[in-house]
Amino acid sequence: MRAAAATPDEIDDLARRAQDGDRDALDSLLAVVSPRTLAICRGVLPYSSDAEDACQEALLSVATKIGSWHGRGRFTTWLHVVALNSARTTYRKLKNQAIPSDVLPLDRPDPRTTSVIAGTRLDLLDAMESIEGDHPQLVEPLLLRDVYGMAYDEIAALLDLPLGTVKAQIHTGRKLARPLLRGDA
Repeated sequence: MRAAAATPDEIDDLARRAQDGDRDALDSLLAVVSPRTLAICRGVLPYSSDAEDACQEALLSVATKIGSWHGRGRFTTWLHVVALNSARTTYRKLKNQAIPSDVLPLDRPDPRTTSVIAGTRLDLLDAMESIEGDHPQLVEPLLLRDVYGMAYDEIAALLDLPLGTVKAQIHTGRKLARPLLRGDA
């Protein structure tokens, strides 16, 4: 099965077969979802090599933790969360290894942390980490809605939460994120 030809139903079927121990289905599933996983990681990490590392980690998580997909929603929805978490983990690792900001010249933006797409994605990740400290339940719904454009009901099904709770978490997360993204905090 070619990646471009795989429908959501076909992907779900491959995932179910892989959960049942079919190694060929798992290999096919990983091949089919690899481009999608890389695209999700590239949406978070500005450098291709970092995104590729995060993608590989996400695919490894898919292979080893496929049993945690319960089949209530689409496999690709679950995959978004796995890939997003992998990209965030890679970002945290890179941030911890980064040169301290007092060593970098401050007269112009650092191209390693600045994105040309809607401000800085890395600033968004910093804001999410800040929010996550006090309100960890807000980050995942907010990223799924505002970064990946998932529908509220799809997020509610994925996270196994009432729709009203998801909407409230996203609203609260946005209120907390705005000043952080503007630099007011």
